[in-house]
Amino acid sequence: MYLLALLLPPLAILLAGRPFQAILNGLLWLAGMVLLVLPFVPGLLTWGLAVVWAVMVVRGQKQEARDRRLVEDALAQDRARRPL
Repeated sequence: MYLLALLLPPLAILLAGRPFQAILNGLLWLAGMVLLVLPFVPGLLTWGLAVVWAVMVVRGQKQEARDRRLVEDALAQDRARRPL
């Protein structure tokens, strides 16, 4: 997912389950690509922002899954300790 976030940030965000953010990131990414092709310096910054955004979303998704698993494990242990 991280490699996909570097190469195609909008697709990585879409696969992370954030379609609205993927659309906004796609617009930012395309603007960055257009400005990168033209001899403008802000193109690299705009493209870089789209990539950083995608990496943060992918990292957040992995962190949410980890947190969810930890909470479920803690609840299962709590249920196992309680007598019926």
